[in-house]
Amino acid sequence: EQGRPFKETDPLGGYDPYSASKAEAEILIASYRSAFFNAADYGKKHRTLVASARAGNVIGGGDFAKDRLIPDCLRAFQAAHSVSIRNPQAVRPWQHVLEPLGGYLQLGVQLLRGKVACAGPWNFGPAEGEAQPVKRVVQCLAEKWGKGASVRLDQGEHPHEAKYLLLNSAKAKKILHWHPRWSNETALAKVVAFHKAWLSKEDMRQVCSAQIQEYSEGCSR
Repeated sequence: EQGRPFKETDPLGGYDPYSASKAEAEILIASYRSAFFNAADYGKKHRTLVASARAGNVIGGGDFAKDRLIPDCLRAFQAAHSVSIRNPQAVRPWQHVLEPLGGYLQLGVQLLRGKVACAGPWNFGPAEGEAQPVKRVVQCLAEKWGKGASVRLDQGEHPHEAKYLLLNSAKAKKILHWHPRWSNETALAKVVAFHKAWLSKEDMRQVCSAQIQEYSEGCSR
């Protein structure tokens, strides 16, 4: 809760079991890398580079999971029900799923090429200023959806959640030359377009391919 983005070198921890499980995964990967595929021994004792990649709060079409903000909103909008939000001021590093996937692919290429500096933890988060509070994200999603979308605040008691989460992606930008391409507004528009295409029983392979193509063309410019 210091109001700054997390770096790869920040201490790991977690107030709640969900957060702690992420820290545990990072510790396990780091210990596995150190014990069996130490970067200092690359090319001498082994030829394997191990990295871990962390994304921000990923959104995108095709996500139908329960108890996730965007899918829950879309189901409510679809049924013309008012969506309930419990932590409207919680800030999260929202990003379209294609953003970190692009980063993962770039990281994988460098690992296969034997770039030792790429062994380790990596952050892939949204551009600075794109971390938004839940309330603003839901309102924007409702605007993109249009008729039948409404929002209300859930006043009940809820489990602990961090108020401010953001990833520092300076390492990925500097070494991999990776940069996020889509703003929150664009990402939410793509989510709504995908969901409405699914409701209309369009060819979702074509819809998905078209969004990937559009994102890829933006990356090449």
